[in-house]
Amino acid sequence: MSRLLPIATAVMLYCSSAAASAAPAALESLTLLDQAGGLPDDFRDHFFDVPLVVRVERDGQFLGDARALLTRENTLSLLEFTDSDDSTEPATERARWLQVLATPRPLGACAQFCDAGLDRLHYSLESSLLSIATESGGRAANDVRHHALPEGGSRGLILRHQLNAYAGEGMDASGRYALDLQGSLGQWTLAGNYQVDRSGDLDGQLRHSVQSLYAQREFRDNFLRAGYFLPNFQGVTRQPRAAGSVNHTTVGVMAGSSDSLAIDARAPSLYPVYVTANREGTVEVFRDGSLILTQPLQPGLQELDTRRLPGGIYEVELRVIEDGRESSRETTVIHKPGNWRDPSRRWRYSAFAGVQHTLLDSIDDPNAGAFAAGGIINYLAHPRAVVGLSAQHLDGANAFAGSVDWQISDSANLFTNAYTSDQGRGVDLQGLWRYRHGTVIVSHNRTWQERRRPWDEGYAPYPPDTELTETRSGWLQTSALSVNHRLGDSSHVAARVSHNRGVSDGVGVDLSFSRRQTLFGSDATWRASVFDRPANSSSGMRRNRGVDFTLNIALGDDGRRYTGSLGSRTATDGGRSLYASAGAQQSFEEGLLRSVGGQATADSDGLGLSGTALFEHPALRGDVHAQRSSLGGQLSGGVNLESTMAIGGGKLAIAGAAQVGSTSTGMIVDVSSELPDVELRAHNSRGGSYTLHPGRNFLPVTAYRTGSLQIDFHGRAAPAATIQPASLDYHLNKGGVSYGKVEVLNTFTVMGHLKDANGKPLAGAHVINHAGRSVAEADGFFALEMSARAPSMEVRHPTVTGCSFQLDGTTTRPEGDTWMAGVLQCPSSSLTTAQSETTASAAGAMP
Repeated sequence: MSRLLPIATAVMLYCSSAAASAAPAALESLTLLDQAGGLPDDFRDHFFDVPLVVRVERDGQFLGDARALLTRENTLSLLEFTDSDDSTEPATERARWLQVLATPRPLGACAQFCDAGLDRLHYSLESSLLSIATESGGRAANDVRHHALPEGGSRGLILRHQLNAYAGEGMDASGRYALDLQGSLGQWTLAGNYQVDRSGDLDGQLRHSVQSLYAQREFRDNFLRAGYFLPNFQGVTRQPRAAGSVNHTTVGVMAGSSDSLAIDARAPSLYPVYVTANREGTVEVFRDGSLILTQPLQPGLQELDTRRLPGGIYEVELRVIEDGRESSRETTVIHKPGNWRDPSRRWRYSAFAGVQHTLLDSIDDPNAGAFAAGGIINYLAHPRAVVGLSAQHLDGANAFAGSVDWQISDSANLFTNAYTSDQGRGVDLQGLWRYRHGTVIVSHNRTWQERRRPWDEGYAPYPPDTELTETRSGWLQTSALSVNHRLGDSSHVAARVSHNRGVSDGVGVDLSFSRRQTLFGSDATWRASVFDRPANSSSGMRRNRGVDFTLNIALGDDGRRYTGSLGSRTATDGGRSLYASAGAQQSFEEGLLRSVGGQATADSDGLGLSGTALFEHPALRGDVHAQRSSLGGQLSGGVNLESTMAIGGGKLAIAGAAQVGSTSTGMIVDVSSELPDVELRAHNSRGGSYTLHPGRNFLPVTAYRTGSLQIDFHGRAAPAATIQPASLDYHLNKGGVSYGKVEVLNTFTVMGHLKDANGKPLAGAHVINHAGRSVAEADGFFALEMSARAPSMEVRHPTVTGCSFQLDGTTTRPEGDTWMAGVLQCPSSSLTTAQSETTASAAGAMP
């Protein structure tokens, strides 16, 4: 294959003139011989009967890049697809056409054996494009706005287990076990959550509940959910906040807007931008003097492809270049509101209806059986403004809210939210201003709190004998101003002023300066800060004032870091407390233990110690931590564990790697290798790269999108081996789990010269071994990856049959990773396979 690259490159450079953009207007065109007539004689010989890389489209839809074989008889066959990352078509579609075109097919209109609705084939030498036209291509208008769901749906189940526990001297132990379920059954996605917890402040009461258990189906632009769920209003851009939004589960249905099946999250400008060119040329798009997009132009009026432009509302300059000279220049405004994927759909919604009901809940809901309903709508009122409204009826009470998300200018945003309900009313306000060297954020939250007493009707249900705090009626408000300013590339200043009314009354001020630089030849970050904060219980109900200086520096071996800090703060008794701390952390790239760390702190109360350790096992990951308090010397500690189980394709996998901690769709991959301790990498075409080890692996993949895992050797030095298969395709719904198997075969490269019984080169002959396959070049030379365990190969060519060779090392022997086989001569098609092996031995190549 490597010998073909220079030839193919030369052909493409010679043939490609100006445009190679897409399918021809009509598929009735020149034959392959006519198209190759303008090629030099030397190139023409290497155009036929050798594998060429072509772009394949079906009815104008991109299927992928593939290797194809062209013949002088005006036929074409596909060998394999090499790349399909940018295709929105499922892998089954590529497999179908690979099977249909596996045998040579004549170009032009299909006359016989028109499988899969094949109507005609066309190949363009100029653009190296294979166009497949089907009988339904002209009638079916493919909606390219959405991904197609997997044919027949998908199957799978992913269970995520989490365990958290904490205990200490003088306190009750607390803990939590949670089981998250994500599955797929046909075209439906299943989701569930079960939790058992024990809190230290509830007299050791154990609580358990099913917080969700529902099925969801994705449609184009919408979704439907049915079962037990918390009404969290999925599918809207802005959720107006209302009181009482935390509630018990509801059994019912929910429907709303959805972008899960949207093909391209890149939205066009709300208002189209048009450009005009007199001749073929290019439009250059500049923003703030920087080039951000170029697009080829055809003569006439056409629309600018704004999907590739950044989001936001901003001004751009359009420069039209024709014949290398600027012919026009104009300015326009791009309108791409943030978080709004499709501006043509101005309305977005989410609504639910059902009855409040608990499932396996240890605490009864006093409003069980009550009707519950609610809904939220978002409306794109202006390219710079999103309006939201919500109404809900929960726990026998009504709540209403409204919001406005307004982009005042390119550098300023304002978000407001107001609500009123039977439980209270309030207003939220947040403003953001971005300038060249930083940001300014202003926020104000004001809520009304009714007086609530433990014996009042409708108080949140808690276990008996639980001490509850009586609250007073009145306004609770928090106002803050924050400024972050960069001083060059390595320093920045942060300041925040806040005013609180409620649990902590008063004004708080925080000011800090941070810098990143090199100290003692190592990367270091240091930070100096002063603060004056409102009083609370940890500061003896006196204002907490102090200073702090922290140094974080990496010294010694890779992965080792030291920290230290000095400062002053208000002690628990209200007096002044000086403190100093020092710590170290070490990270490990391999092994069970991934990092360990420890810290010692000395203050006026005594000496405090703490330590942490993170570990990762193929089936389990987590961390443990322990602490000794400087105040009284109490000991405490905790542990966090997490593991993921996946079931799919008739297989079961247990994974503890961090990469699968939040995955909702995946693939189980079994790796068997003839090489010990081989390490592979799986590169997801949709993003992400993961390590594969011999044995069973579980890898995350992207839901709803067609994609593939490209398998390759880890590191730069690849061994003399081949990976079969080198790519695993997937197309799954959310919650689906597929299965794939990968084999690593110890191989060597066989190089030889194929000839027929008359001594003529077998150009275009297929040379096949179960570890690889190749196609002989025009002069009969080939190179093939062959399994060291089964060194045999089969030759397929229209002029010969039953031609195979067995390498046993009696005539020629490998030199390193290469085996020079010499001349391999196939007998005439009337002879048997045994005779072909005898002929090969007589040729002196191999027995």
